Amino acid sequence: MSDDDIRIGVFVCHCGTNIGGVLDISELTEYSKTLPNVVYSADNLYTCSEVGLSEIRENIKEHDLNRVIVASCSPRTHEPLFRSTCQEAGLNPYLFEMVNIRDQDSWVHMKEPEKGTEKAKDLIRMGVYKAALLESLEKMQVGVIPSAIVIGGGIAGMNAALNLANQNFKVSLIEKDSELGGLLRHLNKVYPTNEDASIILETRNLVENHKKIDLYKSAVIEKIEGYVGNFKVIILQNKKTLEIEAGAIIVATGAKALSPEGYYNYNGKTIISQLELEGILKENKINTNNITMIQCVGCRNEERKYCSNICCMTALKNAILIKEQNPDANVNIIFRDIQTQGVTYEEYYRRAREMGILFIKYLPEKPPIIKKDRIEVYNEFMNQVIGIPYDLVVLSMPLIANEDSEQLAKMLKVPLEENNFFLEAHVKLRPVDFATDGIFVCGSAHWPADISESISQSNAAASRASTIISKEMLEVEGSTAEVNTDLCVGCEACIKICPYSAISKDEETDTVVVNKVVCKGCGVCGASCPHNAITIHHFTSDQIIAEIVTYGGGE
Repeated sequence: MSDDDIRIGVFVCHCGTNIGGVLDISELTEYSKTLPNVVYSADNLYTCSEVGLSEIRENIKEHDLNRVIVASCSPRTHEPLFRSTCQEAGLNPYLFEMVNIRDQDSWVHMKEPEKGTEKAKDLIRMGVYKAALLESLEKMQVGVIPSAIVIGGGIAGMNAALNLANQNFKVSLIEKDSELGGLLRHLNKVYPTNEDASIILETRNLVENHKKIDLYKSAVIEKIEGYVGNFKVIILQNKKTLEIEAGAIIVATGAKALSPEGYYNYNGKTIISQLELEGILKENKINTNNITMIQCVGCRNEERKYCSNICCMTALKNAILIKEQNPDANVNIIFRDIQTQGVTYEEYYRRAREMGILFIKYLPEKPPIIKKDRIEVYNEFMNQVIGIPYDLVVLSMPLIANEDSEQLAKMLKVPLEENNFFLEAHVKLRPVDFATDGIFVCGSAHWPADISESISQSNAAASRASTIISKEMLEVEGSTAEVNTDLCVGCEACIKICPYSAISKDEETDTVVVNKVVCKGCGVCGASCPHNAITIHHFTSDQIIAEIVTYGGGE
């Protein structure tokens, strides 16, 4: 296509006051009209609104646009929407370019509107020069295996499996223990309803008797291969190697409680953990009158900086149960902060106060000290150390990631965060997705979660998985890497650094090949190839250079 055939439309977004309150939108719109190959330019209050999207569709047809640029917010959130809008108007979605003048400009330069406007001109000009070199790309289609694999048989895993099985999908549930239920097996009652954990555990019977669920207990995952729509998991069960295929995978491996060994003179008798207290309460064996609980043991420190999310409510639940069993018992909770999110949990806390449970705040730099007959703790409100007699001390220990999380993450090619919990693709936009397509996460494998959270997340993960396994064919991204075999010398540098393991060696030609279904077009391979043998479609060297040269004011 010659330059005379390129017809670019530029749409500049006010984004309410996010952009329009800082940058001069009218000036940017008029400036866009002066750029090469731009035949139409307009501004919108909200380009992502139906009015803005309709204007894009209408002007593609009216002005015969074959390139579209939207200067607005983040491509991460809105590029799919604008691409699909272009496609609805008959334009290949890869002939669309998005320029971020919000996150990279107006938000950064909100006190420098004139400089911000000049920077926006640079960004738009760069986008226009790149757009002129864009090429039509086609998405690939792959077949889908209409079944799912759920890894982990706790409440999250069981609920996710049931959710999919009840939609008539075949599900393979893999559990490393000999029993289903996870930590729920060891609980007495669950908050805030205080119903028996065994009632919720009845989910186990539904799973074990469901015709659509294949259950693999005492199973160890040996290897995971494949990609979205076509996964293969190899497990070892009873000394037999089995191979399971599925179109999607849900990670619901849960977490475990940190051992109380080494904390506050723990002895398993007069000083125990909340998990051990659950067993005592389950057997109705509480026969002591002075009980003190200590919060944030082993977390919110240099080793584990996070809050475990469930400890406060667990302590409140068990304290209330003790008071219901023995109203005359003296129950104290020594805390740093009490986390009771939402109206229901806050009412639970108020109920504990009304029952006479005492709450004593301690400072991290002055933790409680357990002596033979009392607990000494500095009370900042009284500005003095107070002594609390005790018969039983209960330590609230955090949930921590399983030891095998790192090994599983490597097999799945998904990331972990700094505490070795699994890391989602985006905390707001894709909270149960991984960056790797077709793999999802829920429950405490993702972060310490209570039962209600785990069930909600498992429903979300099952819903996301069903969007894949309900289809016969699946479209995958067209912006991928391509290898020029004439230039490739088979050095394998790209194989070693590809974060998605999308590149392999072709032994017959002694060159590398890209699995375009797995490839994300991240560009690491292209940037690292010593012979420039790899092209990243939609981010070619010519397109990037055009932006760089244009930014410097040249052509």
